[in-house]
Amino acid sequence: MNELLKAVEAKPNENIPPLRTGDSVSVHVKIKEGDRERIQEFKGTVIRLRKGKNESSFTVRRLASNGIGVERTFLLRSPRLEKVVVERHGEVRRAQLYFMRGRTGRSARLKQKFEE
Repeated sequence: MNELLKAVEAKPNENIPPLRTGDSVSVHVKIKEGDRERIQEFKGTVIRLRKGKNESSFTVRRLASNGIGVERTFLLRSPRLEKVVVERHGEVRRAQLYFMRGRTGRSARLKQKFEE
C-alpha cells in the first residue's frame, strides 16, 4: 500500500521556500493563453497555510484597485509555480489571518518580524 501512495504523490516544488502566515510574498505563476505561455506575478500576504502532502496549499491576499480584496490559493506542489519570493516576514500570532478580509488601509498592515 505504501508503494501505491508514493507512486501517486507529486514531487515537491524546489522553487518554493519555507512559508509562514503573515509573509509578504511574490508568486510567479505560469499562465497559458492559447498556444503562448507567460508568467504572471501575484503579490500579497499569506493569510493561510494548509498542511498535507499532495493537498498542501497557501492562500495569498492582496488589495486590487478601488480597495477590492483578491485572494488566490496555490498548491505547494504545483508545477505551474515558477517561483515564490518572500519579500518580508510579518509578525503574527494566529495561524489563519481571516480578520484581514475586513481591513483596509493602515489597519491592514502587519509589523515586520526581525529575526536575530
